[in-house]
Amino acid sequence: MTSNTLNDLIAEGVRGRYILVRSDMNVPLDGSAVTDDGRIKASLPVLAKLTDAGARVLVTAHLGRPKGAPEDKYSLKPAVDRLAELADFPVTLAADTVGNSAREGAAALQDGEALVLENVRFDARETSKDDAERGAFADELVALTGSNGAYVDDAFGAVHRRHASVYDVATRLPSYLGDLVHTEVEVLRKLTADTQRPYVVVLGGSKVSDKLAVIENLLGKADTILVGGGMLFTFLAAAGHKVAGSLLEKDQIPVVQDYLKRAADAGTEFVVPTDVVVAEKFAADAAHETVAADAIEASSFGSQGIGLDIGPDSAAAFAARIAGAKTVFWNGPMGVFEFDAFAAGTRAVAKALTETEAFTVVGGGDSAAAVRTLGFADDQFGHISTGGGASLEYLEGKDLPGLSVLDR
Repeated sequence: MTSNTLNDLIAEGVRGRYILVRSDMNVPLDGSAVTDDGRIKASLPVLAKLTDAGARVLVTAHLGRPKGAPEDKYSLKPAVDRLAELADFPVTLAADTVGNSAREGAAALQDGEALVLENVRFDARETSKDDAERGAFADELVALTGSNGAYVDDAFGAVHRRHASVYDVATRLPSYLGDLVHTEVEVLRKLTADTQRPYVVVLGGSKVSDKLAVIENLLGKADTILVGGGMLFTFLAAAGHKVAGSLLEKDQIPVVQDYLKRAADAGTEFVVPTDVVVAEKFAADAAHETVAADAIEASSFGSQGIGLDIGPDSAAAFAARIAGAKTVFWNGPMGVFEFDAFAAGTRAVAKALTETEAFTVVGGGDSAAAVRTLGFADDQFGHISTGGGASLEYLEGKDLPGLSVLDR
């Protein structure tokens, strides 16, 4: 990465200048309450550096997936309220993104203050596939910075998107790599180049189709891939086992069978659970029992049973593999961790990561939410990524538009 860094920008001088920062405030909400403020806390250091140096900071961010128009449930207000509680500098929220409120708020900014613009996805041009439409929106964002502005990308969770606030503004302003993005890239490089081995990858989550490209790219690079979550049932089906009412992507069975055949020649071992927790229905209080992975339909619930977690034997086996690793990447929970009865597998993996001497990376998204929900602290892991999707696309070997446009 040869991009200019935040330190380069600060060394040039930012006092009195408008600095447009793309931050990541896409946090989970329960109504108007932020349930996991990890991304907000991660965005603070760059904003603090800039305000401490006297910059007038304009922040762009998104939350959720609004359909190109304002929706109250996707307002950044809860996230900005939490940011203001944590910050040592003044923070306000504009009522729009590039309208009167944004322009007036920007004009009123003083040195060392920050103004967060409302959800950039409230403007359909942010995510438009039309270059001219995105460019027009980017021009309006850039106009808020005046004649001597600069852009800092500190939203790793969005760098895989060719969006106006991520990609197009970087082509219009002097652009710099934020500390958070820089750290994320350096961490991911440890997972793709000169990786310390044994290298163990733990993949979970609901759909194997979401992980196909990363599995493809990891064959021959990872020593072991531990498979959990809803995706494990497609692996079981690929091995000829019945999975009752469990989540299954039938169209992906041939793809998984191909991976299983190729893995040995590539030097990568897939480890699929030998036991699973099967429930009567998808509910927190559902009756459940542990059965062998090849006997799911033999459970008390027959063909209606639903696998909702890896079993205790599998959890112990996964923990042992993690204990013997030098590098571990984990993306995706092992089960429905939101329900206590089906959180044991995810808890066992998280605990194993906190106890190993390996370099550990938790790949953002649901995995990050899981470890915090289950009571683990961020500093118990080597690194918790703020961008699950971006992490996966990096590991897939894809070009990330938000990074490529910053390269010099």
